[in-house]
Amino acid sequence: MWWVLLAIVLVLILVVVNIYNSLVNLRQKVKNAWSQIEVQLQRRFDLIPNLVETVKAYMSHEQTTLTKIAELRTSWASANSVAEKAKLDDELSGVLKTIMAVSENYPELKSNQNFMQLQQDLNETENKISFSRQFYNDTVTMYNTKLEVVPSNIIASIFHFKPEELFKVENEEARKSVKVDFNN
Repeated sequence: MWWVLLAIVLVLILVVVNIYNSLVNLRQKVKNAWSQIEVQLQRRFDLIPNLVETVKAYMSHEQTTLTKIAELRTSWASANSVAEKAKLDDELSGVLKTIMAVSENYPELKSNQNFMQLQQDLNETENKISFSRQFYNDTVTMYNTKLEVVPSNIIASIFHFKPEELFKVENEEARKSVKVDFNN
């Protein structure tokens, strides 16, 4: 009889350990997915000074737009939460759209080789950001679901696992991707 009771206790311990490990694994995947978004957003912020320098000569009267980009880069460094970074991402998308729209008035800028390369790099980065956001949200959804289903919700509660925040775009205009193609 004791052997049966001991076997049941061991099975329960193994189940708890397995569930705990799967929660830790998912939490680490969420952190990794978020770091991939940060890498791509940082890449976009790193491309912007080059874009600004290229456009500056043509758009000297657009100083407010260029200043806004500098402010957003500074704010990005101090942002801590997913929501803060998502808000800054929304704002940057809007500013980039402004630069791209204004550049339509400068044909010599549109034909500048450096500008064309930056345009291509930004387009590739926007695609990577979009994929990274989707991957992050998928991973967060799996993790948050695991926190809510039985029996893992019991283990998650005991070990204080907390749900993660999805990457949301608050601004409807920012939901649209940044257009960087000027060959139209």
